[in-house]
Amino acid sequence: MSEKLPHSYTDEELIKGTLNKDRHCQEMLYRKYADGMFSVACNYSDNDDEAADILQEGFIKVFRKLDTHDSSKSLGGWIRRIVVNTALEHYKKKKRHLEVLEDYSNEEKANQEELFENVESVEVIKYVNNLPSKAQMVLKLYTIEGYAHQEIATALNISVGTSKSQLSRAKHLLRGMINPSNV
Repeated sequence: MSEKLPHSYTDEELIKGTLNKDRHCQEMLYRKYADGMFSVACNYSDNDDEAADILQEGFIKVFRKLDTHDSSKSLGGWIRRIVVNTALEHYKKKKRHLEVLEDYSNEEKANQEELFENVESVEVIKYVNNLPSKAQMVLKLYTIEGYAHQEIATALNISVGTSKSQLSRAKHLLRGMINPSNV
């Protein structure tokens, strides 16, 4: 297995080799998924160093738990879930900011497509990264990862209502950043 590039191995080959403690397979598994998972980690961190820490912790868990992977499911999706969960754990430990929660539950819900209609994606990323940490985390988990409010509540150790209000808060703040005259 020594001459091939990481993406030329099947996931099954890499899993089997990694479970058999083959260092080359471990390296190829890491190299095959590291760049994509680093991008995921960057979505949930403030800087590249923090993302690298999340990535490293995530892959340690991948290697420790690889024998639990369900072969009928995507390896990449399974690794992504571990990296996201690692980022959530990192976020919980960090607890950078205590936020005053406001209830926006009665706020009119804006269509997300309209909200971002005339904004470049680079600007949207900048705006999202400037949101308060909890609102930012809930927005990313809900919109990027597709988590339900119950999953977010469990992951962040908050109530479902808090998850919903933080999502609403994030949308409200984004509207204000994108078009200050609409707030």
